[in-house]
Amino acid sequence: MEVEIRLEPGRQEPKVVIFAGGESEELLRLAESLRSLALGPIPVSRGEEKLLLPQEDFLRFYTDGKGVSAQTAQETYAVRLRLYELETALDNRRFVRISNGEIINLDRVTAIDLSLSGTICMTLDGTVRSYVSRRYVKKIKATLNLGRRNNHEQD
Repeated sequence: MEVEIRLEPGRQEPKVVIFAGGESEELLRLAESLRSLALGPIPVSRGEEKLLLPQEDFLRFYTDGKGVSAQTAQETYAVRLRLYELETALDNRRFVRISNGEIINLDRVTAIDLSLSGTICMTLDGTVRSYVSRRYVKKIKATLNLGRRNNHEQD
């Protein structure tokens, strides 16, 4: 595959054009992957100040009784979007819903504690703890490839 980058001063967002001899499944997957990379920043507020922060800055988004909050390593912001709206705006390869009230950034998970009672506690950036609700345990185990191993597999 040939890759070329052309810089255009003043361009706000990258534009990707794919030249191909014909359509294929691989080509469609490539186009979809590129589209998902172009996910924009998330609008947040700190008091009266409105900010646009890149998705990778966030540890988690959660409901707090007053609405939705967004937590980074440095501070917590208010978000006008609902969690279901954030789910569609966030990179679904990086962010996953772990309960009805929380979405976490998998890239920021530093520890996972699987208790005997079946609960999962995830530590984000070494300090923030989030718990996976029972309803989401199966989904999280599949996402993180934490399923049971088959002891009867042949070597």
